[in-house]
Amino acid sequence: MHDEYAILCDVFPTPECALHFSNPFQLLVATVLSAQTTDKRVNSVTPALFASYPDAAALAAANPEDVEDIIRPLGFYHAKTRHLLGLAHALDQRFDGEVPHSMDELTSLPGVGRKTANVVRGNAFSIPGFPVDTHVMRVTGRLRWRTDWHIAKSDPVAVEQEICACFPPEEWTDLSHRLILHGRATCHARTPDCAACPLNATCPSAV
Repeated sequence: MHDEYAILCDVFPTPECALHFSNPFQLLVATVLSAQTTDKRVNSVTPALFASYPDAAALAAANPEDVEDIIRPLGFYHAKTRHLLGLAHALDQRFDGEVPHSMDELTSLPGVGRKTANVVRGNAFSIPGFPVDTHVMRVTGRLRWRTDWHIAKSDPVAVEQEICACFPPEEWTDLSHRLILHGRATCHARTPDCAACPLNATCPSAV
């Protein structure tokens, strides 16, 4: 596992969050919007969204139809608008408009699960976190980095705990980034490019 991760560190020496943001509020909103769409598409709509609603108070007071018009290209825009307005209202009313740091407080917000909270904690606050998305699930499973790799629908929290136990906390955020980048670049869901994979010599799933 650690030898393979060392290779990923060479391939992706300076991993960064693919979502564009200037502050924790923007990252939180962008991460909520990224569900079931691509980061690239999210980045295409957030400049207009943040120009119109720069903080939680402004977004909480927004006309839902206006927000829907901006985020419509992302799909599921009705549900995502409800999440954003509920999220903004909670931030404005419960946290004085500031994004909280703790996992419990973040996951108490509408539309915010553990993965989103880990993204915000790791990238906005530099608090160790290991976001587990579909790329992380797929890559760690194919590499047999976790014991439940053979289970079709593994528990993301269990995966987070098992992988984090193998790496120091200061690596967790970049570890997640590198696994995601590898999943996007090479270890694709349907047809992984095993011939070009830098891990094909040791990956048990390589073909």
